[in-house]
Amino acid sequence: MSDSNNQGLSPLVRGLMCVAIGAIIWFIPAPAGVTAQAWGLLAVFIATIAGFILQPMPIGAIALIALTLLPILGIMKTGEALAGFSNTTIWLIVSAFMFAEGFIKTGLGKRISYMLLSKFGSSTLRVAYVMSAADFVIAPFTPSNTARGGGIIFPIVRSITSAIGADVDKKTNMRTGAFLMFSAYAAVITSACIFLTGASNNVLCNTLAQEIFGTSIGWGDWFLACIIPGLILTVATPYILYKLINPELKNTPETMELAKRELSEMGPMSTKEIILSFIFVIALIMWATGSYHGIDSAFVALLGLSAMLLTGILNWSDVAHQHAAWDVLVWMGVLVNMAAFLSKFGLMKWFAGVMAAQFAGMEWMMMLIVLSIIYTMAHYLLASNSAHIMALFAAFATILVAAGAPVLGVLILFGALCNSASFLTHYGCGVTPIFFGAGFMGQGEWWKIGFIITVLHIVVWMGVGLPVMKVIGML
Repeated sequence: MSDSNNQGLSPLVRGLMCVAIGAIIWFIPAPAGVTAQAWGLLAVFIATIAGFILQPMPIGAIALIALTLLPILGIMKTGEALAGFSNTTIWLIVSAFMFAEGFIKTGLGKRISYMLLSKFGSSTLRVAYVMSAADFVIAPFTPSNTARGGGIIFPIVRSITSAIGADVDKKTNMRTGAFLMFSAYAAVITSACIFLTGASNNVLCNTLAQEIFGTSIGWGDWFLACIIPGLILTVATPYILYKLINPELKNTPETMELAKRELSEMGPMSTKEIILSFIFVIALIMWATGSYHGIDSAFVALLGLSAMLLTGILNWSDVAHQHAAWDVLVWMGVLVNMAAFLSKFGLMKWFAGVMAAQFAGMEWMMMLIVLSIIYTMAHYLLASNSAHIMALFAAFATILVAAGAPVLGVLILFGALCNSASFLTHYGCGVTPIFFGAGFMGQGEWWKIGFIITVLHIVVWMGVGLPVMKVIGML
């Protein structure tokens, strides 16, 4: 649900709605086979998810309130309620946010983008591919679409549209601006699918799978499973958008001049940019070879953060002021822990049994296809990928695993499709309103094109992604 959908309700009313949802579940007698403890935890969990969707206050605050209620209501012991903060994959996300700050603070992210544009930005279609390549390079270390798209990619694309005369106020070259904006946005979302650390909701999926099913995936294996369908989408999407939107301007030599001018103003690479590049490459290699050296991905990221602190790329003030990272630590630590205890208390096993009876006789692969489409299209009701995962992943994945579907295949497919679903609306995820807000495309056109690209993603992830997963033994 978007913020615009909530504008008619005050935060107090939305908050009371969340409390009412939790209270109704709390006072309904637990079904046969479900303990009172599990049912009480479900009530708090569902009320928290409702808070994520209705947003009466920041989600970190909602999670903290839920955490406080767990021992007070006698649902969990104090140590159990706090156990989620020891989860290493959550610390992976916190550390990766710091990498994003390094890319932005040193200017390395912009330099990479402008270097590519100065060489290959001679046409609008090439510009789209260059921005895709730039985002692809930066994505492994920026797990926030908002940080990567809003902090690095969008300002560059906005400068390009201005340089080529795409102006919303004057209504000039509007289709060109629309093409460049939507293709850059598509690059951000597609890269989020390819890398485990390309979006925080990917790690959330992985953590839930680990807590509920006892199975998780490493950085390299996620990349191996997603790189082929991801590259197909990276190549196909700009061309399809080019045909759908048909920009007025085909050749854009102004872009190359803009990039050269920006690079000239930036000057030669600073010492900190060179050091960060070195840390970047080493961390990427260590993530990709985790199965050989045995160092957890989170501690590879923490090692990179330590190196940035030791070399002065970041200082502790930079780390302390990364509010988004610490916000993720709080809400993800609380919610993932609640989901884990729902499984430990037996609720997931009970739910799987009930739902499996509803799908009796359906082969798990067909069930996977049907539920994947429902799972993706449900994003019309959501404005947060993380809320999407918390609301639907555990339930849908539990049904499929109970029917015989491999955990890793379900994990990767649902992780990727949650990102892909961001295309559906102009409020699809945190970064979407930034690109939509440029004003080159109306809501109706954005929804129409977004639906087409979402369908493309569904087809590629199922038609190519599933076979690839089968070949490499994940399905």
